[in-house]
Order: sequence, then C-alpha cells, then structure tokens
Amino acid sequence: MFESAELRHVVDKASYDAEVPKLREALLDAQLDLLERASFPVVIVVGGVDGAGKGETVNLLNEWMDPRHIQTHGMGEPTDEEGQRPPMWRFWRLLPPKGKIGIFFGSWYTQPIVDRVVKGTPAAELDRRIGDIVRFEQMLADEGALVLKFWLYLSKKAQKKRLETLEKDARTSWRVTKADWERFKFVDRFRAVCEHTLRQTSRAEAPWMVVSGGDARYRSLTVGRTLLAALRERLDRPATKASQATVTPTPASVDTLDLLRTLDSSLKLPKKSYERELEKWQGRLNRLARRKKMRDHAVLAIFEGNDAAGKGGAIRRVTAALDARFCQVIPFAAPTEEERARPYLWRFWRYLPMRGHVTLYDRSWYGRVLVERVEGFCSEADWRRAYSEINDFEAQLREHGIVVVKFWLAITKEEQLRRFKEREQTPFKRFKITDEDWRNREKWELYEQAVCDMVERTSTEVARWTLVEANDKYYARVKVLRTLCESIEAAL
Repeated sequence: MFESAELRHVVDKASYDAEVPKLREALLDAQLDLLERASFPVVIVVGGVDGAGKGETVNLLNEWMDPRHIQTHGMGEPTDEEGQRPPMWRFWRLLPPKGKIGIFFGSWYTQPIVDRVVKGTPAAELDRRIGDIVRFEQMLADEGALVLKFWLYLSKKAQKKRLETLEKDARTSWRVTKADWERFKFVDRFRAVCEHTLRQTSRAEAPWMVVSGGDARYRSLTVGRTLLAALRERLDRPATKASQATVTPTPASVDTLDLLRTLDSSLKLPKKSYERELEKWQGRLNRLARRKKMRDHAVLAIFEGNDAAGKGGAIRRVTAALDARFCQVIPFAAPTEEERARPYLWRFWRYLPMRGHVTLYDRSWYGRVLVERVEGFCSEADWRRAYSEINDFEAQLREHGIVVVKFWLAITKEEQLRRFKEREQTPFKRFKITDEDWRNREKWELYEQAVCDMVERTSTEVARWTLVEANDKYYARVKVLRTLCESIEAAL
C-alpha cells in the first residue's frame, strides 16, 4: 500500500502558487454550501508517520477554509476522565453536527496501533479493535456522515532526515520530542502494523487516501483536491426523497410472537411483604455499590416500558438506595435539534457513567426500534440496522466493565387505561398524561410487535432483557431491585 506513496511526488512553486487561490475559493464555496444545507457532517481523520506533515496539513485546512465551522481535535493520551469510560467515548462526544467539519488529528486508530507495536498486544486483539472501528465508521456513513481519512507517509530514510532537519532548526525543534525518536525505533513494526490496519479499514464508505509527505506542496494540494472533490460530489448529488419507515409490523418469529401476552400479569406482592422486601434489596444494593470491586466497574440501568407502567416509581426506589454523589438519572425525551444533527447514539454516549458510578436511563437508544419505527421517524433501513448497532454498542460497554441491565416494564392494555383515567382525575398527576399518550395507545399492537422484535434481537449474553410484570407496582419495584443486585453480583 505504501510503495506508491514512496515515489517522489514534487510540485513546483509556480504551479502551486497558481493553483492554491482557485482551490481555496472552491473549498470555501463548498464549505458555505455545506453550512447552509446542514444535511450531513464531515469527519476527517489525519494520521500517518511522525514528520510527514500531519500538523501542517491540519493547520492548512483551517487556513484555507473558515475555521469557525471546523472543529479540530488533537487527540493525545486519554485523560483521567476519558480513561474512566469506554475508549470510543471521547471520540463520540466530539463528533461534528450536520453542516460542520470535524478534524481528528490523532484518532480511534492511534491507540490500537501503538498498543500493538509498543506494548505487544496480540494480533487478535488488534483485529478485534479494527472490527469495532469498521463498524463505527460504517454507522457514521449510514447516518449520513462523509468520512475522509488521510494517511501521510514517508519512507524510513526520509522520516529520519525530516526529524533531524526539524530538530536542528530553532524555529521547528519544538515539533520533535523524545517520544518521536522513541517511536522511530519501532519504525519497521509500525509500518507493518499500520499497513495491515489500513488494508482492513479502507472500505467504500470510509476509504484511506495514502499521501506522500515528502513534498509539502504536493501533500497540501493532494489533500485539498481530495477534500474538495468529496464535498462537491456529495453536495451536487440530486436530492432524493427520504424513505419513510413502514408502520406495518413485520412477521415475528414463533418464539416471540406472544412474548408479552404470556407474561403473568396477575403477579402481586402484599404491602407488608413489599415493605420488607424493599428494605432488604435496597440495603443489598447499597452495600454492593460501596464494594471495593465497584471501582473497576460502572452500572448502566435502562428503563423502558409501556406508558404509565411505573418506570419513574421503580427508578426512585433504586436511587433511594444509593449515594447521590455516585448516582445519576438521565431522562430522554424526543431528541433536540442539536441531537438530531448527529448520529442517534451520540446523545446516549455522552452520559455514560464513570467507574464506581451508577447511571439510570429513563428511555434509551431503543427509541430507534420502538417510537421511531412505529411513528415513521426513521426509514425501515435505519431501524433494521439499529439492532446490530445497539448490540455492538452494548458489547463495548461490557468490555469496559460497565454492567448493562435492561428492564421492560409491561402492563396490560386494560391496566394502562385504568391508570390513564386515574391520572386525569387526580390533580397532582394530570401532568403525567398527555395527548401523545392517548395517540400511542391507539397503536398498542404495533408497539407490542416492535417490543417483541426488540427483545428477540437485542437480548444478548452481555446485556439481557428483564421483562417486569408491572400491573402491580410493588411486585415490579422489588423485581427491578432484585435483578439489579443479582446482575451486579454476577459481574463482581
């Protein structure tokens, strides 16, 4: 892959000076069109060998275009806060919104490559992380992002000469550090690992452009031309009408056709038994949260369910058992304009718990395969691919030590109607009932089918669903607490 990049590519000064003004003007025009339409984001990855001009390239793009609408991120070693969360957390939270350009100088490729070369992680571990990267970039592309990746390359001889030249010049010596020379000792291993990584991750939706860094003018024009061509190709595509999600339920598998209907809705817990069990499991949860082993773990509890199924009451019984300093409840409603401008998982990545903490999500990413599916807020292709995206996401959480516990609180259609009427008639509960609740009720069967499909396709070994019979609130709350405790105990 790198052999072609090693060829001596040179652009003379006169040609460079003649082309740059036109190129800059065209890039600015394309950037303005991107900003005005705000129909997709641009994600640019700049990687390569030390001394090949990565920093100069990033600076040049900011100079040639309007830097107010470019978000540049120099990603070094993870900070303490970043290290407390899954590796991809710090990249997800920095993704640009539609209409903007995000440049990652140092990216999700850096750590897997460095770990393989310097720390000697197994080749299988590198390939596993490469698989995570491929799926991440595929999702960005599926969500509409334009992903461009530039790898700036120098031969071993040219790299050494470049580092020595920079180091000797007082004006540029600051660019060369001891770490650069330490990495240079591994240059042959770096080349082999990088070539393997680039071959595995250069896909149609996110291809690599390998650029020779020997001549600054050639490098600059190549990157600028490539960026312009990609922007114009996407911006000049004929507008297509977004496909609408079908509201016709797809056939369910035999195993889950009656999954919710076969739950025993008659399960109850007398009040005295409830008070005794509540105290027991809240105490147990409190002790688990304070265990020393929890410093290496975090807990993420997902609460989904029918409207009026008692999610809020169950959440309050959980938080009552925990230290408020290490517990957080995040309620999710319809996405805001800021959230709609990014991939749907973005807003959920932002609030992942640090180690030693417990976070409860009131609604979650499952909205993509429930509300968005049934109401037609996304295309059928979008919600169908979401099952695998969600499973990948939850697997990453579990690999980092986050205990993922998922609850679906289920009530019968008759019990929901009773609770709706009770809310309308009780002054301090009226705020809980809205016109949207009644509209959702009219699509009960569609939601029921969507839930069955969701449970079947996303109840995995790393994050199983717990179906909670919630017609009796006492029974439901105790089952939630007991399941949460047992899940944490199994992880610890």
